[in-house]
Amino acid sequence: MLAPRLPALPALLWLALAPLPGSPGPAAKAELRVRVRLPGGQVAEESLQADSGSDCISLELRKADGALITLTADFRQEVKIFRALILGELERGQSQFQALCFVTRLHRNEIIPSESMAKLRQKNPRTVRQAEEVRGLEHLSMDVAVNFSKGAQLSSHIHNVCAEAKEAIYTREDDVKFWLEKGVDGSMFEVLPQTSDLPDLQRCRLCADRWKPCICSYSLSIEWYPCMLKYCRSRDAAGKVSSYKCGIRSCQKGYTFDYYVPQKQLCLWDEET
Repeated sequence: MLAPRLPALPALLWLALAPLPGSPGPAAKAELRVRVRLPGGQVAEESLQADSGSDCISLELRKADGALITLTADFRQEVKIFRALILGELERGQSQFQALCFVTRLHRNEIIPSESMAKLRQKNPRTVRQAEEVRGLEHLSMDVAVNFSKGAQLSSHIHNVCAEAKEAIYTREDDVKFWLEKGVDGSMFEVLPQTSDLPDLQRCRLCADRWKPCICSYSLSIEWYPCMLKYCRSRDAAGKVSSYKCGIRSCQKGYTFDYYVPQKQLCLWDEET
C-alpha cells in the first residue's frame, strides 16, 4: 500500500524532504525571499537566510517607515540579535541613520532549526503571506550595555551584525546571568542607569529637554517566520505508522525594548502621542 499523497497546498511553504538537484546539501547556505503583508497593509519582501554550517539563521525586513530590521539567531550560542537601522531626522540634527542592537537569549523551539530553514522552498513566490499564529508582544527592559569589542565571546555574529551600532548594543540582566553561568566573560557587560538610580530619569516620550538622559522605547515586529515544523503520518504495507516532516507553521511576533539613552536626541521617534 502506498502512503497517502498530501493534498496540494500552493500557498504554503513546504520542506524539501530529499535533496533536489542543485539544492543545498549538508552545511549549506540558503536564501528564501517571501512577500509579507505589513500592519498598514503594505506588501514587503522578507529575506530568510540559513547557514547550517554555522548553525544560524537571519531574517531581514524593511518596515513601512523605512527602518531595516534584522533578526539573527545563533543556535550554537543560544543568542538572538535584533538590529534596527533607523532613518535619521536630518532636519532635527540627527545623522543619516541610527543603528541599534538588542541581544537576548534564544530559547529552544522559538524558531525552526537552521538545517530545516535551509530546505525551505515555496511553490508560488508571488503569494503574499500572513502568519498563521500571532504570538504575544514581548516587552523587554534592556538594562545592560554590551561592549562591542568583546561581543564575539557572546556570539561571533555580533561583530558583523552590530558593526554600525558599536555604542548601542543592549541586553538584559536576566539573560546576562544565563550567559555567565555558561562561562561568558562578564567584563563585556555594563549595567545601565535605571529610574531607581536616577529619580529624575523619565521616559523619553515625557521628556521635554532633547539633551537630557531618558528611557527610550523602540518597537519592532517580525511579521512572518517559520516557528514550528509540521509532521504528517503515513502507514506502510504492514500497517506501521511513521511520521515525517511535511511543512512549517508560520508566526508573527512583536517586541518592545526599553533602554537608557544619554540624551533624548537619540530617541526622537519616541514622542508622546
